[in-house]
Amino acid sequence: MSETIPPSLVLITIGSVANVSIAALFTGGLLPGVVLAAALCAIVWWRARDEDMSGIRRATGRQVAMALLIALPGLALPFIIRAAVVRGVATATEVSTIGVAYALLYGVIASVLFRAEVRWNQLWKALLDTAALSGAILIIIGTATGMAWALTQSGFSRELAAAMSSLPGGAAGFMVVSIVAFVILGSVLEGIPAIVLFGPLLFPIARQLGIHEVHYAMVVILAMGIGLFAPPFGVGYYAACAIGRVDPAEGVKPIWPYLAALMVGLLVVAAVPWISIGFL
Repeated sequence: MSETIPPSLVLITIGSVANVSIAALFTGGLLPGVVLAAALCAIVWWRARDEDMSGIRRATGRQVAMALLIALPGLALPFIIRAAVVRGVATATEVSTIGVAYALLYGVIASVLFRAEVRWNQLWKALLDTAALSGAILIIIGTATGMAWALTQSGFSRELAAAMSSLPGGAAGFMVVSIVAFVILGSVLEGIPAIVLFGPLLFPIARQLGIHEVHYAMVVILAMGIGLFAPPFGVGYYAACAIGRVDPAEGVKPIWPYLAALMVGLLVVAAVPWISIGFL
């Protein structure tokens, strides 16, 4: 669900390839993220309701307030980025510079206030990682754009549009099939290639069926996010297991309740367009 929160690269990609307002996407992505976060909170509460908490000390109000104070600048960054784009202060590309400058400024301030060590020698490594990631994204977009052109020239896009438009159930049937399709795509592809390949084909169909483009964007992004962490193919699932040093075979069973909660949240977002477009 982080892909729906500014400054998501997937949101920017959708805005570019599907001709959707990036400012509207930045606004529409906040509340769907909150809905899925609430679904995860519910499943965490349900799983922890019978655990023995006698040895756990509840955080004091002072500790909670201090943690919130420290985290507040980071929590405010998505809202600053959204405000800059919506109010016309900067474009979606230029706002990335604002984010970097803001993070550097807060790092310096935090090092003074909280006596944290800012290792400036890591800045060069961060710049190299950024350049490598940017190059990889450009290669992905370039090759995916070429494949999208080939699919269009072969007539596949017309056949897909005709098949999707004639699905039973109208807009609801199209939305259900889109959810299933993008969950599968999220398991085997990264979000950006999937959007570049299929966004130009499916977004016009959604508009034709009367589905708001921002609402449809939120649904497909969340569906891809669920697929990313769905075993046995989800790349994100194996990355999480590697970071947590967990055997993927042992993590399959515990992850399903979380995926089920996220799927419920996704269905709520899909069924209630206001969640995505209510603040536009």
